[in-house]
Amino acid sequence: MALVPFDVLADYEQRSLAHVVGLPEQLDAPGLWRGVGFRIGSRRLAAGFDEVREILPLPQVTPVPGAQPWMLGVANVRGNLLPIVDLKQFLEGERTVLHESQRILLVRQAGGDVAVLIDELYGQRSFVEEQELPGDDVVAVQLAEGRYGHFVDRAYRLDQHAWGVFSLDRLTRTPEFRQAAA
Repeated sequence: MALVPFDVLADYEQRSLAHVVGLPEQLDAPGLWRGVGFRIGSRRLAAGFDEVREILPLPQVTPVPGAQPWMLGVANVRGNLLPIVDLKQFLEGERTVLHESQRILLVRQAGGDVAVLIDELYGQRSFVEEQELPGDDVVAVQLAEGRYGHFVDRAYRLDQHAWGVFSLDRLTRTPEFRQAAA
Protein backbone atom coordinates (compact mmCIF):
# COMPACT_ATOMS: atom_id res chain seq x y z
CA MET A 1 0.00 0.00 0.00
CA ALA A 2 1.43 3.39 -1.04
CA LEU A 3 1.64 6.08 1.60
CA VAL A 4 -0.19 9.36 1.16
CA PRO A 5 2.25 12.35 1.04
CA PHE A 6 0.71 13.77 4.23
CA ASP A 7 1.38 10.51 6.11
CA VAL A 8 5.00 10.53 4.93
CA LEU A 9 5.43 14.08 6.25
CA ALA A 10 3.70 13.28 9.54
CA ASP A 11 5.97 10.26 10.03
CA TYR A 12 9.05 12.37 9.24
CA GLU A 13 7.95 15.01 11.77
CA GLN A 14 7.45 12.38 14.51
CA ARG A 15 10.88 10.86 13.89
CA SER A 16 12.55 14.29 13.85
CA LEU A 17 10.93 15.38 17.11
CA ALA A 18 12.03 12.13 18.75
CA HIS A 19 15.66 13.24 18.23
CA VAL A 20 15.22 16.71 19.76
CA VAL A 21 15.19 16.00 23.47
CA GLY A 22 12.98 18.35 25.43
CA LEU A 23 12.09 20.69 22.57
CA PRO A 24 8.29 20.72 23.03
CA GLU A 25 8.72 21.23 26.77
CA GLN A 26 11.21 24.07 26.29
CA LEU A 27 8.92 26.05 24.03
CA ASP A 28 6.27 26.39 26.74
CA ALA A 29 8.43 25.98 29.85
CA PRO A 30 7.44 28.34 32.65
CA GLY A 31 10.30 30.63 33.64
CA LEU A 32 12.07 30.28 30.29
CA TRP A 33 13.34 33.51 28.72
CA ARG A 34 14.69 33.56 25.15
CA GLY A 35 16.38 36.29 23.19
CA VAL A 36 19.25 37.41 20.97
CA GLY A 37 22.69 37.47 22.62
CA PHE A 38 25.21 40.18 21.74
CA ARG A 39 28.17 42.08 23.15
CA ILE A 40 28.68 45.79 23.75
CA GLY A 41 32.17 46.56 25.03
CA SER A 42 32.89 43.93 27.68
CA ARG A 43 29.22 43.28 28.51
CA ARG A 44 27.29 40.27 27.27
CA LEU A 45 23.68 41.27 26.80
CA ALA A 46 20.50 39.76 25.42
CA ALA A 47 17.38 41.41 24.04
CA GLY A 48 14.01 39.72 23.72
CA PHE A 49 13.03 38.23 20.38
CA ASP A 50 10.01 40.53 20.38
CA GLU A 51 12.32 43.59 20.38
CA VAL A 52 14.63 42.59 17.49
CA ARG A 53 13.00 42.73 14.08
CA GLU A 54 16.00 41.59 12.09
CA ILE A 55 19.77 41.10 12.25
CA LEU A 56 21.80 42.36 9.30
CA PRO A 57 25.40 43.03 8.29
CA LEU A 58 26.37 46.69 8.62
CA PRO A 59 25.31 48.39 5.37
CA GLN A 60 27.07 51.36 3.80
CA VAL A 61 26.39 54.35 6.06
CA THR A 62 26.05 57.98 4.95
CA PRO A 63 26.97 60.44 7.73
CA VAL A 64 24.41 63.06 8.73
CA PRO A 65 25.90 66.52 9.37
CA GLY A 66 25.01 68.00 12.75
CA ALA A 67 24.04 64.66 14.33
CA GLN A 68 25.18 63.37 17.71
CA PRO A 69 28.54 61.55 17.61
CA TRP A 70 26.80 58.23 18.38
CA MET A 71 24.58 58.63 15.30
CA LEU A 72 26.68 56.99 12.60
CA GLY A 73 24.34 58.17 9.85
CA VAL A 74 21.67 56.66 7.66
CA ALA A 75 21.66 53.58 5.46
CA ASN A 76 19.44 52.33 2.69
CA VAL A 77 18.01 48.97 3.74
CA ARG A 78 15.68 47.54 1.08
CA GLY A 79 14.63 51.03 -0.04
CA ASN A 80 14.10 52.39 3.48
CA LEU A 81 16.41 54.96 5.05
CA LEU A 82 17.30 53.82 8.55
CA PRO A 83 19.22 55.71 11.21
CA ILE A 84 22.27 53.72 12.36
CA VAL A 85 23.26 54.23 16.01
CA ASP A 86 26.55 53.15 17.56
CA LEU A 87 25.13 51.64 20.74
CA LYS A 88 28.51 51.45 22.46
CA GLN A 89 29.16 55.13 21.86
CA PHE A 90 25.66 56.05 23.07
CA LEU A 91 26.08 54.05 26.29
CA GLU A 92 29.81 54.35 27.00
CA GLY A 93 30.99 57.33 24.96
CA GLU A 94 33.47 55.09 23.12
CA ARG A 95 33.25 54.42 19.37
CA THR A 96 32.78 50.82 18.18
CA VAL A 97 35.70 49.47 16.18
CA LEU A 98 34.26 48.51 12.80
CA HIS A 99 35.11 45.20 11.14
CA GLU A 100 33.80 43.07 8.27
CA SER A 101 31.57 40.82 10.34
CA GLN A 102 29.83 43.76 12.08
CA ARG A 103 26.10 43.35 12.70
CA ILE A 104 23.19 45.67 13.34
CA LEU A 105 19.96 44.91 15.15
CA LEU A 106 16.84 46.41 13.56
CA VAL A 107 14.55 47.72 16.28
CA ARG A 108 11.02 49.04 15.91
CA GLN A 109 10.37 52.48 17.37
CA ALA A 110 7.60 55.03 17.02
CA GLY A 111 8.02 56.76 13.67
CA GLY A 112 10.01 53.98 12.02
CA ASP A 113 12.74 51.44 12.57
CA VAL A 114 16.22 52.20 13.85
CA ALA A 115 19.36 50.09 13.59
CA VAL A 116 21.79 49.72 16.48
CA LEU A 117 25.38 48.68 15.90
CA ILE A 118 26.69 45.99 18.24
CA ASP A 119 30.24 44.77 18.86
CA GLU A 120 29.52 41.07 18.43
CA LEU A 121 26.52 38.81 17.81
CA TYR A 122 26.18 35.55 19.78
CA GLY A 123 22.81 34.40 18.44
CA GLN A 124 19.94 32.84 20.37
CA ARG A 125 20.23 32.58 24.14
CA SER A 126 17.81 30.89 26.54
CA PHE A 127 17.73 31.31 30.30
CA VAL A 128 15.68 29.72 33.07
CA GLU A 129 14.76 31.12 36.49
CA GLU A 130 17.42 29.04 38.25
CA GLN A 131 20.12 30.90 36.27
CA GLU A 132 18.91 34.37 37.31
CA LEU A 133 21.39 36.30 39.44
CA PRO A 134 20.13 38.13 42.55
CA GLY A 135 19.89 41.90 42.06
CA ASP A 136 22.65 42.49 44.62
CA ASP A 137 25.07 40.02 42.98
CA VAL A 138 28.37 41.77 42.18
CA VAL A 139 28.32 40.67 38.55
CA ALA A 140 24.66 41.68 38.08
CA VAL A 141 25.44 45.11 39.56
CA GLN A 142 28.44 45.52 37.21
CA LEU A 143 26.29 44.70 34.15
CA ALA A 144 23.90 47.52 35.11
CA GLU A 145 26.54 50.14 36.00
CA GLY A 146 26.45 53.59 34.45
CA ARG A 147 24.00 54.23 31.65
CA TYR A 148 23.31 50.50 31.33
CA GLY A 149 21.31 50.76 34.56
CA HIS A 150 18.44 52.37 32.64
CA PHE A 151 18.16 49.40 30.28
CA VAL A 152 19.36 46.25 32.12
CA ASP A 153 16.69 44.88 34.48
CA ARG A 154 18.09 41.51 35.42
CA ALA A 155 21.00 39.18 34.76
CA TYR A 156 21.53 35.47 34.24
CA ARG A 157 24.55 33.20 34.51
CA LEU A 158 25.05 30.72 31.68
CA ASP A 159 28.16 28.57 31.95
CA GLN A 160 30.94 30.95 33.01
CA HIS A 161 29.35 34.13 31.58
CA ALA A 162 26.89 36.63 33.02
CA TRP A 163 24.27 38.06 30.66
CA GLY A 164 22.24 41.22 31.19
CA VAL A 165 18.74 41.44 29.75
CA PHE A 166 18.79 44.70 27.77
CA SER A 167 15.54 46.52 26.92
CA LEU A 168 15.78 47.84 23.36
CA ASP A 169 12.19 49.03 23.69
CA ARG A 170 13.10 51.26 26.64
CA LEU A 171 16.17 52.47 24.73
CA THR A 172 14.07 53.65 21.77
CA ARG A 173 11.70 55.53 24.11
CA THR A 174 14.53 57.40 25.87
CA PRO A 175 14.33 61.13 25.01
CA GLU A 176 18.10 61.46 24.49
CA PHE A 177 18.12 58.49 22.08
CA ARG A 178 15.24 60.02 20.10
CA GLN A 179 17.09 63.37 19.79
CA ALA A 180 19.94 62.48 17.46
CA ALA A 181 20.49 66.09 16.35
CA ALA A 182 23.49 67.71 18.04
